[in-house]
Amino acid sequence: MRRRYKYPALVALFFLLVLIRAYESKLFYDPFIVFFQNDYLYTTMPEYDTLNLFFGMLYRYFLNSIVSLAIIYFVFEKLGYLILAGKLYVYGFFVLIAVYAYLLNSNFEYGYLLPFYIRRFIIHPLFLLLLLAALYYEKLLGPKSSL
Repeated sequence: MRRRYKYPALVALFFLLVLIRAYESKLFYDPFIVFFQNDYLYTTMPEYDTLNLFFGMLYRYFLNSIVSLAIIYFVFEKLGYLILAGKLYVYGFFVLIAVYAYLLNSNFEYGYLLPFYIRRFIIHPLFLLLLLAALYYEKLLGPKSSL
């Protein structure tokens, strides 16, 4: 793809990630946004609707994943990388949401740091940073790599 189109598309996609983050309180149901922003060690867990919470997290993860996959495609322009990243996003969501559901069900009795960071991986595009670095390293390895 030409640089004339590639770089503006990448800027627009990163801006879209910023917009998702900027309008998180209007777009997604998540009472834990305020809970983890404040002094959560000294307050009680907020009331939440489990079904709305998980559908909100799924929706946000889906939006971040689609934009992240588009960024990965524009950066590397390899279908194999896109398929690998897509699989990692799907598997990652199921593992993270299962652990987060268990921690929510236990009312965070094992502490607040683990649910805090698991929630971060679900609602923010942190996998994008990891995948960009990993796929770039894979690209540096050259033709001897398997992808």
